[in-house]
Amino acid sequence: MKKKAIILPVAVIGLVVIISITLSNALSNETNEREVSIMGNPKTLIVYYSRTGNTKVVAELIQEKLGGDLFQIETQEKRPSNYRKEVEQNEEEQEGNVLPELKSKISNFNQYDRIFIGAPTWNMALPQAILTFMDSYEFAGKTVIPFNTNGGYGTGSTFNQIKFGVQGAEVLDGYSVKGGEEINGTLLAIEGERKVEVSREIDTWLEKIGQLNN
Repeated sequence: MKKKAIILPVAVIGLVVIISITLSNALSNETNEREVSIMGNPKTLIVYYSRTGNTKVVAELIQEKLGGDLFQIETQEKRPSNYRKEVEQNEEEQEGNVLPELKSKISNFNQYDRIFIGAPTWNMALPQAILTFMDSYEFAGKTVIPFNTNGGYGTGSTFNQIKFGVQGAEVLDGYSVKGGEEINGTLLAIEGERKVEVSREIDTWLEKIGQLNN
């Protein structure tokens, strides 16, 4: 009887140890899976400012490929519909470093890991509304990816301004494409066959910077 009494507790202890190890491994695997999921599927925000719709089209194409949330930057004060008046107002804002008030704010900004920021080239620089946006949030520890549309004169200082405006973030190589030429009456240019071409270019760009499958 004494032998049985000794064997039984030992068996019970052994069973408890086995169960503990099994549960520990299961929890460890679950934690690892959760970490991989978070790292492999970053929460994505695609922010854009668009007057004629070209930057908006690029933003929507990025969303189609990666998912994520779209956010259009709009100023509280309505912008001039007349092109010449818009040019004049923009130049005044840039020269005076005016930061126009934005129409809405992102309340849950901290949840995003990867942020695309899209803007047209205005006077070889960013529209001031983009500066307001960047000044409104904390970007440290996030991945920021710029994209740009322009009338054929390139990015100007836009990408450098974005890099400077998101201090503490990792900034990846941006994408730029020719959009409309409002000065010549061409507004939305990225449509039809041109949109298909741009979509392919975006695929190539996203793959190059390691974001296509994330």
